[in-house]
Formats: sequence, C-alpha cells, structure tokens
Amino acid sequence: MAERPVYWKTRLDEIEEVVQSVKIGKSRVLGYSAGNRKIWLVEYGEKQDFKRMANYNSACGAKNPIAYADKRGAKPVLLMAGAIHGSEMEGIVGILNFINILETGCDFRGQRWDFLYDNRDNFRILLIPCLNPDGRARFPFDICAGVDPELMGDYGLGTWKDGTPARWPRCKEIHPVLEHSQLLGCYYNDDGVNLMHDNFFNPMANETKLILNLADEEAPDFTVLLHGGGNYHSHIKQTSYVPLYIKKQAYEFEKRLYDSLAARGIPHEVQPVIPVDGEEYPPPSFNLCSAIHHVCGGISVLFESNTGLAGKGLRYTTDQILNLHLVLFEEMMKFVATEVTAFRV
Repeated sequence: MAERPVYWKTRLDEIEEVVQSVKIGKSRVLGYSAGNRKIWLVEYGEKQDFKRMANYNSACGAKNPIAYADKRGAKPVLLMAGAIHGSEMEGIVGILNFINILETGCDFRGQRWDFLYDNRDNFRILLIPCLNPDGRARFPFDICAGVDPELMGDYGLGTWKDGTPARWPRCKEIHPVLEHSQLLGCYYNDDGVNLMHDNFFNPMANETKLILNLADEEAPDFTVLLHGGGNYHSHIKQTSYVPLYIKKQAYEFEKRLYDSLAARGIPHEVQPVIPVDGEEYPPPSFNLCSAIHHVCGGISVLFESNTGLAGKGLRYTTDQILNLHLVLFEEMMKFVATEVTAFRV
C-alpha cells in the first residue's frame, strides 16, 4: 500500500474535522445512515426560492418545468457526493480538498485554484463528502493506491456465505445482500443496500431518501456521484433513462472535461458517445443517477476515478487523482454557467 499523503483525507473523523472547520460555507448533518452514522452536507450560497408550484414530474406533465423550479435570475446549483460505495474514497479526497479551496483558495497541498475560489459566490454548491459512511467505516484502508486488487475486491464487494468472493456484476444479483454475506462489502450500507441500485420508487435506504429529497428541494442543475475502483482511465459514465437533450448536454460536458484533463497532462478516457437505452437485452439499470434526474430535471452523472491499485493497468498518482477531481468541479462550474438553460426559459 502506498504512503498516504497529508492531503489524502478519507477517514470519517477527518471528514468531521474538515466540515466542522467551515466558516464561509455552512455545514450540517443531513441525516444518518443505516448504521446511525452522520452524513454531512456542506453548503455554499444561500438556498433559493424557486417559487415551486408542483413536483418535477407534474410540471413536465403541464409542459411547464418552471412550475417546479423558476430559476430565472437564480444562481446555478451544483451537487457533488462522494463514497456512494464506501471503499471508493477518491471522491472524499476531492470534496474535502474542494471545501478547503472554497474556504481559503488552496487545496490541502497548498496549491491555489483561483477559478474555484473566485467564482464560489456565483453558485449554490452542495457537497456530501461521504454518502455511505457505513461502508467507509468497514474499509480497513485509508488509501487505495497500492492495495492488491483481489484484496480490494474482497473488502469492496464482500464474500458470500460460503466464503467465496463476490465480484462484479454478480454482486448485484442478490439485493440487499446482508443475509447472504460472510463479509459484508463496503459497497453497501449496514443493511446491505447498494445505494446505486436501491428501489427508487420505494427506497429501502435512508441514505437514498436523503439525497433524493435534497435533489428535490434544491433542484440542482448538475449532480455528480463520485466513484472509483480500478486501474483504468477516469471517465464519466452516461446515465440511462434520461431525455436525449440531457444526454447531449452530458456528452458536451464530457468532451470539455477530457479536453481540460488533456491540457493538464492528466490521463483520460477516449472520445465519449451518446448511448441509446435498451437497444439490447438485458436493458441498462435505472440507477441513482437516473433517479436524481427524475426528481429534479438536472444533469446527473457518475464519475469513475482511477484508484492506483497495485498490479497491472493504468495507475494514476495521488496528485493526478486529486487534480482530476478538482478539474471536474471547475469544468462543472464553467459548464452550468454558460450552457445549462433548463428552468430559465
């Protein structure tokens, strides 16, 4: 396992220390996990009154989304959430460093990010460093870089009752997995629910309810759920079961992100595509990103970070992993400021 740099803050006590040091923004406990652990929310910018008259679905039925959120003259709203799977900690690092930038102008390395700091007040920014503190509490490492991939798989996805390792994608065939696990993977909360694949029309997990309610109340223009897990190019995973215009916006954003990463010498995915849902059987899943779009109408995507595991494949450095998250946040701010017009026309 790699030595953990001082800026690589991932533990639950480190999350609490950072969020409680916030002075320019506001921090509060959004709610509690299945294991009764705190889920922190950090907010920058005041909550806005969008003059709501209907939920998003009803407003679309009326052919007038502004009935859900009238954003004419309002600040764009961004929502970022880390560690939806508790062993995927790179997003925690990105968000905690982002908080320090919004407070001081510098990340925990002392590196300045002037665009992020100078434009903070032009947005309503909502940050959940760790949506799945139960899974994070079960993960025995504070950094994934240098960890053996098989060991990472055992802790991340767990083992079945007979001791055999659960692996992707069969780890999703039983859900919730609690009663079927010998070692409960860090993918899941303490009830064995994978938050990415909850039953969104009748959620099993309080964590799912918390983020969906937040998205409904705040109507974010752009949400990103931060993931990680392998030695591959970091990339945006496009969301299924959302309108074509949302897919096109996400596609344009993805291209800009990769161009920005290339300009900084950070490895990135190849040219993105606009997926078509359900061309083949079995169909893609309706996941947490899909659900967030359907409660608020905004862009909602999953970002997969390289993890720097031991062994084969592409291994980012910890500096590259942090930088790519901060570039992601910067490009989100730029994109919603110029390209996202929903609820404003």
